[in-house]
Amino acid sequence: MLSLLNQHRTIRKYTDKQIEPNLLAQLLESACRASNTGNMQAYSIVVTTDPAIKDQLSPAHFNQPMLKTAPAVLTFCADYNRITRWCELRNAVPGFDNFQSFMAAAMDALIAAQTFCIAAESAGLGICYLGTTTYNAQEIIAALNLPKLVVPVTTITVGYPADIPDQTDRLPLASVVHQEAYKDFTAEDIDSLYAEKENSGFYKQFVAENKKETLAQVFTDIRYSKKNNEFFSVKFMDALKMQGFMK
Repeated sequence: MLSLLNQHRTIRKYTDKQIEPNLLAQLLESACRASNTGNMQAYSIVVTTDPAIKDQLSPAHFNQPMLKTAPAVLTFCADYNRITRWCELRNAVPGFDNFQSFMAAAMDALIAAQTFCIAAESAGLGICYLGTTTYNAQEIIAALNLPKLVVPVTTITVGYPADIPDQTDRLPLASVVHQEAYKDFTAEDIDSLYAEKENSGFYKQFVAENKKETLAQVFTDIRYSKKNNEFFSVKFMDALKMQGFMK
């Protein structure tokens, strides 16, 4: 299993081969055995295979081609609708319309999502996370008819890989693992930890193509700008309010 995890690749191109319903059901069963808050399973998974519904979802994901070409698209949602309905029908007073409950449900959904991905890769499938889910949550809510107290937090495309791309790089363990307590980084630490990434030909070309001086500027000025981060933050907070999580 460790060797499988270390071979992870993001797959954006899929063959026409469909996923057998029984296999997909087994993968979903594995995902739903994942750890969760209070054993409430405060999440839902919307499985989309219908091309018409994929078309509706596509603009929310910036029309990324893998959404339409993947045999299945899974939207993982923080969900306190089901639990709230259960409580109301059992003479219990629910109190899940708040940010703390959303965070617990979002963590549950993400744990289930990653567990699904590991199971899918072990079965020879490829996956791709779509980071656009929280950018355009309101549009996804409308396309999937999500009720109050249900908010999408991540989307995964899954299918059989059409090719096996190179692995993307990762920072050294020392950049993300802290022993006993957090150790802040000196300028020398940053230079050392980012040296391989910044000196690679791939990223040097990336910087040149984007007409920037440093790789960091590509991330701050183009890929994840302050303006866009603030814009999509407001959009997502509006979605949380619309869905009843910010009372």
